[in-house]
Amino acid sequence: MNIKRRREKPKAEVHTAALNDIMFFLMLFFLLASAVSNPQVVKLLLPRSSSGEQSVAKKTITVSITENLEYFIEKEPVPVDNLLPALQAYVQPGEELTVMLYVDRSVSIRDVIEVMDAANQLRIKLVLATEPKPR
Repeated sequence: MNIKRRREKPKAEVHTAALNDIMFFLMLFFLLASAVSNPQVVKLLLPRSSSGEQSVAKKTITVSITENLEYFIEKEPVPVDNLLPALQAYVQPGEELTVMLYVDRSVSIRDVIEVMDAANQLRIKLVLATEPKPR
């Protein structure tokens, strides 16, 4: 009787059980980090209000005014004289547009009125962004 034994070839295995935990914590970290940061906004110290709520419309654009009176539309610097034509480029017929206005606390109301006038001329809704007051 001729009995041959078959030898099994060694198989390469990678144990990934420990990597699952690492991937979970990385995913959780990046999820929390992305929820905290808003990449469309220039960093400013916003005025405080008791409600501290921000509305979200169907299409929003951000306009920011820094303490040095630099105007930004969607993080792109815009001279104050070109504010109306720059906003006009975002207006689409039949589409509701809302401007989220982020203004530093030190900016006077006179400079905020520049953006409000441009939005009113184009019939765009305008919302002033605020921070909630600490309790």
